[in-house]
Amino acid sequence: MKERVLHLLKESSPEFISGEIICRNLGISRTAVWKHIQTLRASGYEIAALPHAGYQLLGVPDRLYPEEIRDGLDTEFIGRKVYYYEHAISTNETARELADRGCPDGALVIAEEQSGGKGRLGRNWFSPYGKGIWFSIVLFPPVNPSDAPTLTMLGAVAVARAIRKIANVEAGIKWPNDILLDGKKICGILSEMSAEIERINYLIIGIGINVNVEEFPSELEDTVTSLKIYTGQPVKRTVLLQEILMEIEQLYKLWLQNGFQPILRFWKEMCVMLNKMIRVNGIKDVFEGWAEDVDDRGNLILRLKDGSLKGFVAGDVSLQGGLDLQAGRREGSSL
Repeated sequence: MKERVLHLLKESSPEFISGEIICRNLGISRTAVWKHIQTLRASGYEIAALPHAGYQLLGVPDRLYPEEIRDGLDTEFIGRKVYYYEHAISTNETARELADRGCPDGALVIAEEQSGGKGRLGRNWFSPYGKGIWFSIVLFPPVNPSDAPTLTMLGAVAVARAIRKIANVEAGIKWPNDILLDGKKICGILSEMSAEIERINYLIIGIGINVNVEEFPSELEDTVTSLKIYTGQPVKRTVLLQEILMEIEQLYKLWLQNGFQPILRFWKEMCVMLNKMIRVNGIKDVFEGWAEDVDDRGNLILRLKDGSLKGFVAGDVSLQGGLDLQAGRREGSSL
């Protein structure tokens, strides 16, 4: 009911809406309306109240509340169910617990901050309160576990496309799923799954995006950035998140219908390291060579200096001579 009261306030904004109209529309008492108004105020909504005029919505908090995410979200199932937390150790960890209990397909798990967020290779992910988008999507794809890496790359395509659209910057992808701006990491993606030999029970795509982070720990300053640092302007987190969720659903439907090939084409168009000399830190050894291709399983194909080809399922990639992978601002960019 609180969400319906908020919807009426938004519909009437910037004008006042009388308590009587709210009562009539929702079939509740004036006392109930007042209680919902107080609850909204406690959540950070700025609402004016005047005798004989009613209520006026003055401001919306910078919070990723479920009602804000759903308001204007054009999806069928991705993000329709939202599990919101002020604080989480890790949204992936919470998503696993929810998936084990049977949460719906496309469920969104989101937190304002994480104390134990993880990136690839077990690295910690800096996730300060209210400054980024730290979330996980739970999927139940009817495919073989070997297809899971392609869904992680689908997530990278969705995020890069959304950032390009909302922030008007040339976000690029570094294999397999990092999003970069001028060689600095702005987003990381970590997928986890529960599976049997020939079936995925569920897949979790965890995504962390540095949106309005203004300062990073000193050890990260040379390798990461945020949209606010890069553009000089804050970005509305809810708007960016909605665009990402809509991109994920659109691409996921395409993936289910046509496989990975169309997703891979989008991925390659935004990749910033193909057809370059790169260094790959593998599980045991370091390899240098020409980034020849990414195959239809999402594996990186490297042409070594002796001319032979070597495939990589996982690894840490940088250009030879340093990480100067370029993806940056579009001409005439603005927010």
